[in-house]
Amino acid sequence: MDYEAVIGLEIHVQMDTKTKMFCSCRVEFGAEPNTNVCPVCLGMPGSLPVINRRAVEYAIRAALALNCQVHTESLFARKNYFYPDLPKGYQISQYERPLATNGYLDVELPDGTVRRIRIRRLHIEEDAGKTIHEGDRSYVDLNRAGTPLMEIVTEPDIRTPEEARVFLETLRNLMRYTGVSRADMEKGQLRCDINVSIRPKGSDRLGTRTEIKNVNSFRFVQKALEYEIRRQIDTVERGEEVVQETRTFDPATGKTYPMRTKEEAEDYRYFPDPDLIPLRVPEEWVEEIRRTMPELPHQRFERIKREFGLSDYEVKILVQHKEVGDFFEEAVRFYREPKMIANWLLNDLLGLLNERQVPVEESPVSPEGLAELVKLIKEGVISTKIGKEVIKEMVQTGKKPSQIVEEKGLRQITDEDQIRKVVEEVLSRFPGEVERYRKGETKLLGFFVGQVMKETRGKANPRLVNEIIRKVLT
Repeated sequence: MDYEAVIGLEIHVQMDTKTKMFCSCRVEFGAEPNTNVCPVCLGMPGSLPVINRRAVEYAIRAALALNCQVHTESLFARKNYFYPDLPKGYQISQYERPLATNGYLDVELPDGTVRRIRIRRLHIEEDAGKTIHEGDRSYVDLNRAGTPLMEIVTEPDIRTPEEARVFLETLRNLMRYTGVSRADMEKGQLRCDINVSIRPKGSDRLGTRTEIKNVNSFRFVQKALEYEIRRQIDTVERGEEVVQETRTFDPATGKTYPMRTKEEAEDYRYFPDPDLIPLRVPEEWVEEIRRTMPELPHQRFERIKREFGLSDYEVKILVQHKEVGDFFEEAVRFYREPKMIANWLLNDLLGLLNERQVPVEESPVSPEGLAELVKLIKEGVISTKIGKEVIKEMVQTGKKPSQIVEEKGLRQITDEDQIRKVVEEVLSRFPGEVERYRKGETKLLGFFVGQVMKETRGKANPRLVNEIIRKVLT
């Protein structure tokens, strides 16, 4: 029997605010444990929460980018559960009346297919703290407690592990474009819970689902789903039933393991938070946020294509990651040669950065540096071949291209008499090949050019080398 997966995602996105959701403590990754805390986020008796207006603004902006309906009134609720890093014994979240509902996000798969994934809801909540386990001891750091989060819940519209990965990559890029979150998974700013079940292909009935908690990389999401779908199919084909439970994914083994029986909403005993009045969002504020929305990926795609005349493929890669597009546009401001800058960025610089696992926003080569390199090549100061050596040196040292060219004597040789002298010397070493060329084997021209370039260590102007060889051999 053929089966298909039914997948829904619950994504927690940390909003990029300076302070926490209900108090004025700083949000700061990597701070000394338990230093960014106060009576509110420590859950001290008598302390009262105050809503962070900027967090609400960011959540509205994200909801609009996800084509959601933003509700003029929503409620904060207490989600009750007990864990060492949750000092109040409850988490402030939204349950029955979330900030936004009924949205969607269109994602383009590698084969060019576009899939529309519906968004069930987007609501605001606070994060818990962090429990750190070392040997037989556990420590609690409450710096993260109270950090503003958005929870984005999809409908079960995703069908394959690859679709889930692409959806998350698209969502992260959108969050960065809107400016509401850096969505850095390594820093826990984007975390994903996965709900997955299987059913016979063609059926509209939902199977028993399992939840995989806190998967923290796109690759792991895909791997966890690949394993869990296979596990559920094997379970059913053995005549057994899939158990509804919460599982965890172990990247070392590539397998999911049971954690606990799946909780339901009633287990959390949700009720409206008595310390917070209903959140009322005037329609005028929503429209103001809509008017001032930053440029989104599809809008940037059309503008860059129109403004710079690049191919769809080039623009797609530039837009796919906001930071890459930002780098490109800044470089073009320094030197208006968009086609060459795009080629050197996409084909050379990004590859060198990937080898070193350095993101483009931390590149030792600045946009101005890349623009200067392209200008040196365009103006014939150095050849393309030398340019490839220079950009490697730039990545290694962070030096400017002009400095590297001067220090290493890499300026292109454009003196015709100097090039002719090298050409004549090379041809004198290959009399047999010269004779064959003159008898019609013109493809040997490339061989002679290569020898001259080798002799000049790639510094001779290739166009002049071609011209002079032809003249000498006629």
